[in-house]
Amino acid sequence: MGQKKLVRKAEPPSKRGMAWPRWTGFRNKTVWDFLQLLIVPLMLVAIGFWFTAQQDARQQKIEKKRAEAEQELAVQRAQDEALQAYLSQMSQLMLEKDLRHADAEDEVLTVARARTLTVLERLDPSRKTAVMQFITEAGLVQGSLNEKATGRKDPFEGVPVISLSGADLSGTDLSELGIGAPGVGKVSFIHTSPRGKYYFGGGGSTYLDGADLSSADLSGADLHGAYMTDANLEEADLSNANLSNADLSNANLDSAALFNTDLSGANLDSADLSGAKLSNAKLSNVHLDYADLSGAEGLTNEELEQAYVLEGATMPDGQTLRGVETPNGPTFEEWLKDKRAREENE
Repeated sequence: MGQKKLVRKAEPPSKRGMAWPRWTGFRNKTVWDFLQLLIVPLMLVAIGFWFTAQQDARQQKIEKKRAEAEQELAVQRAQDEALQAYLSQMSQLMLEKDLRHADAEDEVLTVARARTLTVLERLDPSRKTAVMQFITEAGLVQGSLNEKATGRKDPFEGVPVISLSGADLSGTDLSELGIGAPGVGKVSFIHTSPRGKYYFGGGGSTYLDGADLSSADLSGADLHGAYMTDANLEEADLSNANLSNADLSNANLDSAALFNTDLSGANLDSADLSGAKLSNAKLSNVHLDYADLSGAEGLTNEELEQAYVLEGATMPDGQTLRGVETPNGPTFEEWLKDKRAREENE
């Protein structure tokens, strides 16, 4: 019998994966073994990309901050230049054109007002304060235009040389300008109320008596203790402003925005507050004798009760309280009682 030819069976594939042929140089190595050899280099490459991306992002932030700083510096430089140019131009008008004693018809008044309103719109609050310091010390915003005609030297007499009607003075700190009439300086004024009691106020040093600030943006301005008698603040924005202990007697605040305004201790005797917006205004110890509050909005009974004086005042409903000229009018207590009764019946 012939011998049977032995046939060697092929070994089954490894459970770990297919073995690489001998000629590859990776005999007895699986695909998984090969991939493991690539993981470390790939991770190193990924870490390199991540590190580069982080470096780029960090560099971009640095460049952005540098650009913002340069831009802010450019803005500040431009504001300084605008302020210096304004002061130089106004000084020239005062010295060469006698702005301080100009007639009402002089074109120099129009030029001065236009330059003032323009620069106030461009500047930040601190530089606006510098502008106000300059024009107030120069006596350009108090009533003085008629001095040549009247022969009087009172800086609060007449019409302002520069009207600040519509000026943007938002956020400006006007509380420590140190401005006053000759020989007055920083003093507190004493006012005798109709009740015969003394009212001590002021203490600030901002003198804007008779200034025309109608429609001006004074939101957030610090005017505590300011002297603003006879000032025109019609339709001015005084929201969030500090007017505590300010003298606003005879001031025109018709339709003014006084939201959240601090009027505590202020003197508003005979002031026109008709149509004023007084929501959340602080009125503790405010003097409102003979003030016109007709049509005023946002006033609550509780806020009115905080007022120190309301004698002769015209209330929001148009009714005038008892005073010198209205002896038959109701007292505030009588008016308030009647008002609450009407509110309960509504």
